Amino acid sequence: MTTDSWAMEGEPGGAGWTADRMAGQKGRTFVVTGATSGLGLVTARELVAHGGRVLLAVRDAARGEAVASSLREGYSGAEVEVRQVDLLDVDSVRRAAAEIGEEDRVDVLVNNAGISMVEHSVTAQGAERHLAANHLGHFALTALLEPALRRSPAPRVVTVTSYMHEKGELDLDDVAWSRKYTPLAAYSASKLANAVFGVELARREQSSPSPITSVLAHPGYSNTPMQSKGTGFTGIVMRVSGRLFAQSPQMGALPQLFAATEPGLAGGSYVGPGGRGGRSGHPALVQLSAAARDPELGRHLWDRSQQLTGVSWHTADA
Repeated sequence: MTTDSWAMEGEPGGAGWTADRMAGQKGRTFVVTGATSGLGLVTARELVAHGGRVLLAVRDAARGEAVASSLREGYSGAEVEVRQVDLLDVDSVRRAAAEIGEEDRVDVLVNNAGISMVEHSVTAQGAERHLAANHLGHFALTALLEPALRRSPAPRVVTVTSYMHEKGELDLDDVAWSRKYTPLAAYSASKLANAVFGVELARREQSSPSPITSVLAHPGYSNTPMQSKGTGFTGIVMRVSGRLFAQSPQMGALPQLFAATEPGLAGGSYVGPGGRGGRSGHPALVQLSAAARDPELGRHLWDRSQQLTGVSWHTADA
């Protein structure tokens, strides 16, 4: 299979799909990053409601415990636990992965957490914060959880990107954004990195004897806490437009829930809203940008990510 045959717009998908159509998830273990608010919280709640065991991989353990307690109160027999992880800190990612790796298996990893519209700063590894939190932390977490994922009979990784990946440009020779920086450009670049990573993982897993299915999702234009993060005039516009025009977090989470639970999705599938230019609506299979499907960029990002995180994968070379 080549990337050209993966999940093109207009293929049969989840027309009219809602969480009510999700199959029971009893006996499956999910890891959801960024599960204390927004899309991650909705995702965790629906998975728990359908019987899944959910590990909330979150930066703020106290907020995570509050969410876990609420879910246990709301759903009889809910299996939900908290695992603390700071995706900006590779050592924290290693500690969290070591703890999660003690599970019998991880069936689905949902790489949902993200930051947006932050001022310029650089991590200890020399990467700009959007790239570090949105991509590099998830790259390292996914790689370190590979053994636990392979213990599942049908392992899956869902990487949450954005339609803004279409505007992104990756300069892997300047991951610190030492030249001209804008929060929107850096965010878009990090979302392109998410998309490229998801496709490259799918490409490499084609030759694996026990393949992990790598699926991508985007929430369209959804009114989440990210809409309140911008500063200045841009921040005002984001907050107002989010309230007026964006769909709810409940709708925005549907593509990643579909990507995490729908049987039979091929590696490299990209799930997003099917209506109004891909900004809202029910889940459908949609089209990735040409840059996201570029195998040369995929290999370059993979190698650079290993270098920056110090975490190596064992998947076959493309």
